[in-house]
Amino acid sequence: MIELKVAEIRVAGTETPPVVVLAEVDGDERLLPIWMTHGGAAAILGATEEPDVRRPSIHDLAGLILSELGASELSAVHIVGCEEGQFFAELVFADRSLPARPSDAIALALRVSCPIRCTKAVMEAHSVAAEAVVGTKTVQAEAEVERFLEFLDTVTPDDFTGEEKP
Repeated sequence: MIELKVAEIRVAGTETPPVVVLAEVDGDERLLPIWMTHGGAAAILGATEEPDVRRPSIHDLAGLILSELGASELSAVHIVGCEEGQFFAELVFADRSLPARPSDAIALALRVSCPIRCTKAVMEAHSVAAEAVVGTKTVQAEAEVERFLEFLDTVTPDDFTGEEKP
């Protein structure tokens, strides 16, 4: 499994689906763009902010329930597959894994501070190589990341299905 971190949450407008860009923590410096609903992107963005303890989000609530019930801790979130541009994730516990939407899994991982990982096969098939590590403060690295993000604004999930367009 390859460990990832949330590098960017990109919302271009109401007509283009949001994209969450995950970056490899170590290794080949690849980026994994995952398109999702506006609600999914909002949940991930919300998980990066301080929680409202009086009105928890569903991801805050799920984390609290796991903690309070003494259930096995969430040890990781895994991105395990992608079919026709739709990604699949799992919540990994000590004794089992549960299927989840990537947006929910990522938001929960951010809220409870557990690792986000991806299978090698998914990274090899769906990642985009980056010439600079996301977050590097050099002008060249920032320019490379900005070019990639501009590219994301022009493509759709259908561009990654491998099918020829008419």
